[in-house]
Amino acid sequence: MSRYQHTKGQIKDNAIEALLHDPLFRQRVEKGKKGKGSYLRKDKHAKRG
Repeated sequence: MSRYQHTKGQIKDNAIEALLHDPLFRQRVEKGKKGKGSYLRKDKHAKRG
């Protein structure tokens, strides 16, 4: 098992709760696979700026 370097100060009494407030468990936005906002253009459009 690998070790994780906690970044939000010193853990005092509740290690699990301290880890939940760490950037490791932040909310992430996932790209939709179907429906609104899921359209992906081909690579030739990525170069435009």
